[in-house]
Amino acid sequence: MKSPVVLVGVGEMGGVFARGLLRLGHPVFPVVRGASLSAAAEQLPEPQLALIAVGEADLATTLAAIPATWRGRLGLLQNELLPRDWDGCPDPTVISVWFEKKPGRDHQVIIPSPTYGPQADLLIAALTTLAIPARRLPDETALLFELVLKNLYILTTNIAGLRTGGTVGQLWSTHRALAEQVGHEVIDLQEALTEARFDRDALFAGLAVAFAGDPEHACMGRSAPARLARAIQHGDALGLALPLLRRIAAEQGGNAP
Repeated sequence: MKSPVVLVGVGEMGGVFARGLLRLGHPVFPVVRGASLSAAAEQLPEPQLALIAVGEADLATTLAAIPATWRGRLGLLQNELLPRDWDGCPDPTVISVWFEKKPGRDHQVIIPSPTYGPQADLLIAALTTLAIPARRLPDETALLFELVLKNLYILTTNIAGLRTGGTVGQLWSTHRALAEQVGHEVIDLQEALTEARFDRDALFAGLAVAFAGDPEHACMGRSAPARLARAIQHGDALGLALPLLRRIAAEQGGNAP
């Protein structure tokens, strides 16, 4: 029998990875909401991977409770993820997920999902069993770029979508100036959060590829207002102006400019 994998969070996305891992022959041990991570770690102290599949809103509290024996074995797949989020958890395996899974529907791939870390090949192999494309990144610099690109996609479509509605294809073809203005403010925020600088032309080129991968993808969902509020909170903490994001928030009855 192959080495076990712990799955913390058994939602739609966790279920996809569990199915792929099981197809590879890895036993998967789920840790459901409210269960004790410490108790689970006592029973299974050395899994090949402890895949954290909780939503981004629950990530900080989950990582704070991760037992010491799992800290060097983590896998992360959340949206809005940056290296600062896994501080204190050495060398995690990180995947920037570019497929969607909704209840009652099969997964929808946008572009191949890049991944990096000690168990990157395991995650790529698991997704391959489900015909979900994924690729290994060469280094941490490439990972950081890919995480920022995913954040650019999520925040730009969600925040601009609060004003425009519609699909990402419509946003890019009809409201590109707005998308680019929002996108530049999102990159300002990502650069401040990471204390790094990025090739903006390369980021927008990657954004266009993602839009073309699924042009009918809706711009926003239920999380859009919370994402905008969180972006402004980060901007406040970092002393960023973010004038367009604040105007859109004001239009939604949120933070005024």
